Amino acid sequence: MTQHIRTTCGLPISKDPTVLYEDNAACITQIKEGYIKSDRTKHIPPKFFSFTQELEKNKDVDVQYVRSSENVADLFTKALPTTVFRKLIHNIGMRRLRDF
Repeated sequence: MTQHIRTTCGLPISKDPTVLYEDNAACITQIKEGYIKSDRTKHIPPKFFSFTQELEKNKDVDVQYVRSSENVADLFTKALPTTVFRKLIHNIGMRRLRDF
């Protein structure tokens, strides 16, 4: 998908895999090892697990663990305490104009 977007925008195509940062160890295990039957995954068809496992094996995606406290995606998906919010805002390079 990212390759399609890059091509459409006229950007050079990168051969590097798309990096997915995940803070859930069970999710990483399922992507790398395939379908793991449990009470929480019984409603997900196994074909979806084989697709993600195939992407990982073909080096189309690279799934890396990131600690929950350092997951910048939480800025956009969760209500965070002020200190954590400020730390993550700083990590993505966002600054207030009066700081310069």
